[in-house]
Amino acid sequence: MDIRNVAIIAHVDHGKTTLVDALLRQSHTEMKKEVAEMGTILDSNELERERGITIFSKNASVEYKGTKINIIDTPGHADFGGEVERVLSMADGALLLVDAKEGPMPQTRFVLKHALKMGLKIIVIVNKIDKKGARPEWVQGKTFDLFVELGADETTAFFPTIYASGRDGIAGYEPDITKMTNITPVFEEILSYIPAPDADPEKPLQMLVSNIGKDNYKGRIAIGRIKNGKLTANSEIIHINRDGIQKKAKITSLSTFKGLTKLEEKEAVAGDIVAVTGILDVTIGETIADINNPFALPVLKIEEPTVKMVFLVNDSPFGGCEGDFKTSSQIRERLYKELETDVALKVYDNPDGTWTVCGRGELHLAILIERMRREGYEFAVSKPYVITKEVDGKKLTPFEKVYIDVPEEFSGIVIQHMGIRHAKMDDMFKNEDGIVTLEFTVSTKELIGFRGILITDTKGMGIINSTFYDFLPDDGFERNRDRGSMVAFETGETRLYGLVNVQDQGQLFIGPAVKVYKGQIVGQNSRAGDMVVNVCKEKQLSNMRSKGDGSAEHFNTPKIMGLDDALEYIDDTELVEVTPKSIRLRKIILDEREERRKKSFGIK
Repeated sequence: MDIRNVAIIAHVDHGKTTLVDALLRQSHTEMKKEVAEMGTILDSNELERERGITIFSKNASVEYKGTKINIIDTPGHADFGGEVERVLSMADGALLLVDAKEGPMPQTRFVLKHALKMGLKIIVIVNKIDKKGARPEWVQGKTFDLFVELGADETTAFFPTIYASGRDGIAGYEPDITKMTNITPVFEEILSYIPAPDADPEKPLQMLVSNIGKDNYKGRIAIGRIKNGKLTANSEIIHINRDGIQKKAKITSLSTFKGLTKLEEKEAVAGDIVAVTGILDVTIGETIADINNPFALPVLKIEEPTVKMVFLVNDSPFGGCEGDFKTSSQIRERLYKELETDVALKVYDNPDGTWTVCGRGELHLAILIERMRREGYEFAVSKPYVITKEVDGKKLTPFEKVYIDVPEEFSGIVIQHMGIRHAKMDDMFKNEDGIVTLEFTVSTKELIGFRGILITDTKGMGIINSTFYDFLPDDGFERNRDRGSMVAFETGETRLYGLVNVQDQGQLFIGPAVKVYKGQIVGQNSRAGDMVVNVCKEKQLSNMRSKGDGSAEHFNTPKIMGLDDALEYIDDTELVEVTPKSIRLRKIILDEREERRKKSFGIK
């Protein structure tokens, strides 16, 4: 059977998942009933559907005119860029989706650069041509400019272009939606333009592991493309790890992909993407080789983490009330279990019983925290810190390329705030709609916490995207929050009277009838330094009442802090308390006066 291995790459929310859905449905691929009824097939994770982004790379396959097309869905956010690079190693070509109104975006550039470097054949799909304000010809021109800018050769730069509406499941070679009937042009272009895998079934077995899965019964699953040779179920192979050490292992099961499901097979040939079990300690980038002629393939590089957080057991007064898993051993076991499938994550045990967790960015760690929370875990986390390293006696810190799209009237305040963060402006241009695109290089540590400020400054109209740039010499600047917190004076239930009394002092995070404890953060102070407030104060009743008393009270709507907001807000003296039911902010030391008293008496 002919095989084509195709990756789908695009910026966040440019419609790659809905396009894959159309390919699966129109190829009459059999799907489980519950999957078929789901709005988006590949974004099957609850968190993915909520955030509208692809987090976990997935494999699917369809058959068209006797050819098996393996489709690899890739993450569209820069924090999951490492996964993008790995899945591209399984592909021979890619479908590059570009929004018909927005055109190529920063993360399109990031992924396309890697695809061109690997020599993949690219088919450009201008998607969402049914969108109001769509300008497909302009987008096609901008995409060509991007190819040239990234150094594409002449044959690659003159890419085939297909116009589509993934949501409606239609495509065509012209940007006229009335002439489109189905998604067939995409299939035809894949068969004619993307080459079959460069693989030889007669050579000794070589398979590069590009992804890792987990099965409760079968154990660790290694997913990758067979580069050469044949793979047989229940056969012995050689596992070559990252250090070149060779070990014998036995393949206990072999599966290929059909539709969205894995289908157990007795044999698979070079060029196909398969999932195998039986190798206990296999990880991404390693080689499965022939038992008699073991030759390693080049090891896939795993990207370095750039951000770290400290995870700890929740020891607040409300600790243990809302979670199912809250002990030290349960949290530690869950963190180390995550390492089995997420190779970009690092976990270290600290002497004080806490854990340092390192990841690719704020979003990477925030997704892990959110998943653990939904599984019933209760714990606390510190603010995100950047990971520095020393090379030739110089301290290096991670820097990012930041792309901000804002209406022209807000560009001044954005430039001002990025200047305060010592960002270097690399480019600035305005399109015909009055949207200004600003490009900066800025230290990761100074960028933390900026997203919330951008939303406020631009009244929700600013869009920010960032990608890791490089480790550069530390500029020596530290970014500190310029305003303090409002901290609860006592444990109890918040009252409207107490909240109204303190709301003019800053921005509250909670409303009335909410249980709080002493030391919990209930808002942001309007000035520098923390302020202790009594939000549980009740109005004392008396037999004297003036006319209209209480009628003028107005309570401002509080700002409800989600997980991402909380992680961006806290400083070195604060923690985020995470439970299945609540996200709370708190001081590390709940009672400063009691702490000082203990120290003066030498009490630990």
